[in-house]
Amino acid sequence: MLARYHQAVLDERDEEAGELLRSVLGTVGAGVVVRPPLHVDFGENIHIGAGTFINFNLTALDVAEVRIGERCQIGPGVQLLPPTHPVDPVPRRAGVEAGEPITIGDNVWLGGGVIVCPGVTIGDNSVIGAGAVVTRDIPADVVAVGNPARVIRSVWEGG
Repeated sequence: MLARYHQAVLDERDEEAGELLRSVLGTVGAGVVVRPPLHVDFGENIHIGAGTFINFNLTALDVAEVRIGERCQIGPGVQLLPPTHPVDPVPRRAGVEAGEPITIGDNVWLGGGVIVCPGVTIGDNSVIGAGAVVTRDIPADVVAVGNPARVIRSVWEGG
């Protein structure tokens, strides 16, 4: 289905592309743009709010819910990674997998190459700098950068 979606976008068959995207994902709000390629495990556990723009090459491994708010900007090569595996090598060897949901608030900007780890919530209006690895919750209205991502300032401060 995602290969068909990709081709429909390339062929500028917008209505068909929209239908394919809505059939793969759990919820797609009005005015959502997702630039292919898009990589998902199941798709049905991904919910995208109205007016969100997702650039090329999103990977969202939705073994647990992935919720993206309204009017978000998602840069190229972003990874949303809910899967978890045991640290103990015995159950890990057996292929045990779980997941913790990821929630991205409204009007969030994730720069290119951002990685969001299992169980993370990013608050409304926050900006995550390119290449950041988000291992813990990020509050609303802040800029966070680095690996691991850390808050450096409010979005309301200087520029």
